[in-house]
Amino acid sequence: MLHGGHLLSVLIFFPAVGALALMLLRGDDHKFIRSIAMIVSTAEFLFSLILLRGVPVGATGYQLEEFAKWISAPPINYHLGVDGISMFLVLLTTFLTPISVLASWSSIQNRVKEFFVMLLLLEVGVVGVFFSLDLFLFFLFWEVMLIPMALLIGIWGHERRVYAAVKFVLYTMTGSILMLVGIIWLYNATGTFDLPAIQQTLANGLLVLAPRTEMLLFLAFFLAFAIKVPLFPLHTWLPDAHVEAPTAGSVMLAGVLLKLGTYGMMRFCLPLFPEASHRAARWVAVLAIIGIIYGALVSMVQPNLKKLVAYSSVSHLGFVVLGIFAFHNISMQGAVYQMLAHGISTGALFLLVGMLYDRRHTFEISEFGGLSTPMPKLAAFFLFVALSSLGLPMLNGFVGEFLILLGTYQRHWGWASWAALGVILSACYLLWSYQRVFFGEITVEKNRTLPDASAREKWILATMAVVTLWMGIGSVFITRRTAAATQTVMDQVEPQRAYEARARSRTKPLTKTDSSQSSRTISIERLGIR
Repeated sequence: MLHGGHLLSVLIFFPAVGALALMLLRGDDHKFIRSIAMIVSTAEFLFSLILLRGVPVGATGYQLEEFAKWISAPPINYHLGVDGISMFLVLLTTFLTPISVLASWSSIQNRVKEFFVMLLLLEVGVVGVFFSLDLFLFFLFWEVMLIPMALLIGIWGHERRVYAAVKFVLYTMTGSILMLVGIIWLYNATGTFDLPAIQQTLANGLLVLAPRTEMLLFLAFFLAFAIKVPLFPLHTWLPDAHVEAPTAGSVMLAGVLLKLGTYGMMRFCLPLFPEASHRAARWVAVLAIIGIIYGALVSMVQPNLKKLVAYSSVSHLGFVVLGIFAFHNISMQGAVYQMLAHGISTGALFLLVGMLYDRRHTFEISEFGGLSTPMPKLAAFFLFVALSSLGLPMLNGFVGEFLILLGTYQRHWGWASWAALGVILSACYLLWSYQRVFFGEITVEKNRTLPDASAREKWILATMAVVTLWMGIGSVFITRRTAAATQTVMDQVEPQRAYEARARSRTKPLTKTDSSQSSRTISIERLGIR
């Protein structure tokens, strides 16, 4: 077994070694190239499972830390660490990469070597972002991840691929520049790029930010992350990027890249700028709720199936942002869970849409209809994934949305009431689109002879379905491991909250209010959250 001291470095750079190996191969040996990419990405996933042992349940702070001096002036260090939040996001990344390789097995026919090199380099950037505890290192990986994704869209995408790739780069770079300004300002004020050191400096009052300065710094980081999420009204790059991207690109974009935005909010915006986070919370919540409802309504009227799934991401990620800015441990855990569930269910939806495209070379819903007759297995998987995406109990989409609404309701019942509309609307657009694609009469003759799911496609979909069901039933496995990390974020953003009365209630008699609070806590504990 790998020694914990270097596990994080291995997880970051192992795909880069695989990409280098691919570059040394002959470009026309497609089968060997695909096999190497599959072996490397699967091995990376197996390595990442060691993190489950490396991050003990209930452990606070960063685990498996690696620290090495890199550049002396300015002091930039190679500082890595992992906690309950980043651990599962890395597992999601390493799980979806081999799935993406398998999904691209036959659909990518030109520049095959370069395609898989880009896919592995994308994994390097994403895993590096989740592990980085040095602001400069974080920014470096943040930019590294941008290039392979832009090339995946721009080279292997559909008709308007170059337009979508350029739009993606321009939006992301705008946010990156703002974040870089914030990072440089923090370095000038604290003399370090080290995230835990900067948090310590701010927490101990060694650096007191003026309210206006704190708000400007908060906005510099927040806008970079909001573009990545994407939060309404910064979402306009997303539908173009999704529709034009190849299937693997869409899976990685929806499954992992969008989560970098919400992860950044948890890791940087809230702990570093708690007062500004509180002052901005109501506005962020309004934008998140607009995104939830707007994304669902636009999905409902989409004639393009892939664009429908893309807009559903705007709606689902709105829930995550709302859960983060409700400042409640339950909604925060719900946000982490929803990130993971969305990665699986929306990733599976993009895989299914890609499989339909491989057969018909169109995303227009009007070109389909009655497909459950020639392809019953694909239709069954599509229904299962659609039900998970709309939040059916016992499947993964339910847990995250339920926890977000539960935690948000305890803090702001109005926010939760508006957000709940998104759950209803998601059922409308997903089931209606399913009906139009798979039920009814076959109106296009080509659809009568379409082949059902191949053995390779069945393996992909069965794997995604098993994970979806397991996450819906075995949610405690994840929430037990994220509870301490989300509570740490809560303690940094607001040290004293009424809902922490549980610890104090053991040392004093319960008042009437305390007893209602205590009973609520007990009911929450029964859910296996804390």
